[in-house]
Amino acid sequence: MAAIALGIPAVRRADAAAPSMAGRPDVAGLVDRFGRVAHDLRISITSACSLRCTYCMPAEGLPVIPRDELLSADEIGRLVGIAVRDLGVREVRFTGGEPLTRGDLVDIVRRSAEAAPGTPLALTTNGIGLDKRAEALRDAGLGRVNVSLDTLDREHFARLTRRDRLPAVLAGIAGAHRAGLGPIKVNAVLMRQTLHDAPALLAWAIEHGCRLRFIEQMPLDADETWRREHMVDADELLAELRSGFVLEPVGREDPAAPAEEWLVDGGPATVGIIASVTRPFCGACDRTRLTAEGAVRSCLFGDDETDLRGLLRSGAGDDEIADRWRAAMWGKKAGHGIDDVDFVRPIRTMGGIGG
Repeated sequence: MAAIALGIPAVRRADAAAPSMAGRPDVAGLVDRFGRVAHDLRISITSACSLRCTYCMPAEGLPVIPRDELLSADEIGRLVGIAVRDLGVREVRFTGGEPLTRGDLVDIVRRSAEAAPGTPLALTTNGIGLDKRAEALRDAGLGRVNVSLDTLDREHFARLTRRDRLPAVLAGIAGAHRAGLGPIKVNAVLMRQTLHDAPALLAWAIEHGCRLRFIEQMPLDADETWRREHMVDADELLAELRSGFVLEPVGREDPAAPAEEWLVDGGPATVGIIASVTRPFCGACDRTRLTAEGAVRSCLFGDDETDLRGLLRSGAGDDEIADRWRAAMWGKKAGHGIDDVDFVRPIRTMGGIGG
């Protein structure tokens, strides 16, 4: 597979060999060889972002994807319709980069809602500018948002994101509350420099009615500085939070949920931890992903990509597109393999894959 600098590989041409379906049962859903079925669709709609978080993007940002290589609003809507109607997808989330950098985001949401009526639609965002667009997104069919916020310390925020935009993020969260885009989940990546900020962030989240989830940093940073021995893990975070709160484990909402939950001070508030590295949940993964260029990724850490954009633009029917998608997911690997001696980081960084 050819690679473009800074973590965005070229997708395979539509005339490239399709993934094998050998041995696959004749079922409609997105099943893989290990019996998992994908019901959750993540669609990256851009690699552009208004921040430069060190665990995600290089300081100069990712290369701009030419507009004609991005999926259009019509194409995204069509793929959402196929996913829900033909492949058993039950929830769709739009990611980036930063989705709010796309001027046609409201149209993307509207067309997706029209293609799959009643399907929950969500957005992962850094919140910058959300206060200005939250009502329009709600009216178009968006149900809820996940907002990335790693710390409430303005200096720490600016250093981590390379941008002094904390007030804009907080304004975006407030705007989402006013528009009724809830429940609002706040995602915080665990970093050494912000670990001691975690209790204050949890207290703020409880006060403002947000569901906070901490995420272990994964080897998806553009600068490739991630090292297992340097990362903050779930156990270290729990020790930090217990300096100010009583935490009681309550497990997961469902087996496929990425976050383990803890009751805070007897509840009803909870805090979640997505321990992708030290407590992997690959065995229950129910995700399928589309890149901004229209390629299926069966795994966050798998570089195999199956081009659907080429099929869309060559006049393929929905059945052919659905079959190509099924084949891509049939080849999904067992797990991310971070602990394997032969582990190789994916070519794409988090900003080029989508959260």
